[in-house]
Amino acid sequence: MAMSLASDRAALNTNLLIVDAEANARAQLVESLQQKGYRVQEAASGAEALTALQQTPIDLMVLEMALPKLPGVEVMRRARQMHRNLLIMVLTAHASVESAIAAVKVGVVDYMLKPCHPDDIALTIERALDERAQRLRQQHLLNMVGEAIDALREPTPAPEPLPTTTATVPEVLQDSLRVGALVLDCQRRLLTVKMNPPRTVELTEGEVSILVALMGKPNQVFTYKQLAKSALGYENMDKWTVESVIRSTVFRLRHKIEDGPDAPRVICTVRGRGYYFSPI
Repeated sequence: MAMSLASDRAALNTNLLIVDAEANARAQLVESLQQKGYRVQEAASGAEALTALQQTPIDLMVLEMALPKLPGVEVMRRARQMHRNLLIMVLTAHASVESAIAAVKVGVVDYMLKPCHPDDIALTIERALDERAQRLRQQHLLNMVGEAIDALREPTPAPEPLPTTTATVPEVLQDSLRVGALVLDCQRRLLTVKMNPPRTVELTEGEVSILVALMGKPNQVFTYKQLAKSALGYENMDKWTVESVIRSTVFRLRHKIEDGPDAPRVICTVRGRGYYFSPI
């Protein structure tokens, strides 16, 4: 089945990585996808795959589970740690319950069994890329709405350096961080707000990472890019994706921490720059 004209144009800007120890199967799939306009790299082992992911921005990886030395399950896990937004598709002749469970946990776009016609593989890839593009468009619209809302609020100036007090200096405890009325338990991913009444909220790993960065340097403005890199380890993401990830994380944090999320006092916005943590 032929791909659509729009998909043909999208394929020209898409990098795929085919990971398979079987040279013939790998070569056939690479050739088929290249004929459809994709830029395709190949790897014969898990180590080669991880090296390729470090050196080139890959949009989607097609992964065989049976690989020499480093098994596919481990490649999948490490690839997800390296690139949170990488699309991963399993194409294997060696399916197992373990790899299927791991694939679900990692969030693969599909788990396909060999033999599989190249056109079916291409359609699955096309669908996964289309769905991602749609999510990015929706997130871009949300970002535009967020920027419009920020523009309607009173401008928040960058904070002046505060005098050194017990309320503004982070206190590092065992597996936790305390600043003012907030105590962050990094190990258990719990944040305690010691206000009246006190409350404890559960955080995600990403929310903890953002808070550690902000609480570690109270009243210092962090840009979206700085938070994405220092807190989440994202280095090669485009501006829209960076802002999308950070905005959504801060949005969730404010609803968990702030008394009034629409008028935040703890995680404050500096329009056009980023966010800073204001001790309470």
